[in-house]
Amino acid sequence: MVEIKTPAEIALMREAGRVVAHALAAAREAAEPGRTTAELDRAAAGTIAEAGAEPLFLGYHPAWAPVPFPGVTCISVNDEIVHGVPGERVLADGDLVSVDCGARLRGWSGDAAISFVVGTADPADLALIADTEAALARGVEAARPENRVGDIGHAIATGARAAGYGLTADHCGHGIGRTMHEAPDVPNDGRPGRGFGLRPGLVIAIEPQLVRGGSDGYAHGDDGWTVLSDDGTRAAHCEHTVAVTEDGPVVLTLP
Repeated sequence: MVEIKTPAEIALMREAGRVVAHALAAAREAAEPGRTTAELDRAAAGTIAEAGAEPLFLGYHPAWAPVPFPGVTCISVNDEIVHGVPGERVLADGDLVSVDCGARLRGWSGDAAISFVVGTADPADLALIADTEAALARGVEAARPENRVGDIGHAIATGARAAGYGLTADHCGHGIGRTMHEAPDVPNDGRPGRGFGLRPGLVIAIEPQLVRGGSDGYAHGDDGWTVLSDDGTRAAHCEHTVAVTEDGPVVLTLP
């Protein structure tokens, strides 16, 4: 069932989104060569706790996962696309890092992701991140009442495909509200005019994942959670929680 939020509820989701934005900023600030992904996770966890919020990811256990997720954030490095498990992996100069974070505050959720390079950046990685951010911006711009979810996917995919990127199969955005994952699914590749109709009060998470090598395929790591590109090339992941309003899309996960 699709839940339409009131303006007051969207305002509460904005507060949750701000917590997520600050947690992501804390993780990014902690990221430098020689630090572990667990240290980034602890930085985000501290920010969420200080805000009086609760992490959405910790203990999350969908039916397909072998174990509950053990971290507050998903931290994916280089050819890891999404759902990377934070741990004792030491970051190296030039690593491309994607951090995904969710939090619930006073019963309402926010979910967002950023990608960045630790230390010295390869220009190709910077271009990949910029193009992923641009794909997200196109998706956000399409989140208008006159459109459908297929229009969001089309907006994301058109530019990404033209630039030669892959878009991870079987992974997409989603509705969000009292829980992290709600209806409808929000595709990263779609046909315009198709799918669920957007309307004011709908809140969704839009999250393109671009793969440099052009493949849509993926593999799971040994932990059962981490999703890796099947061609070994690097990936980037960017996400915002967005409210559909009569005046256009409103991003809820800004600092």
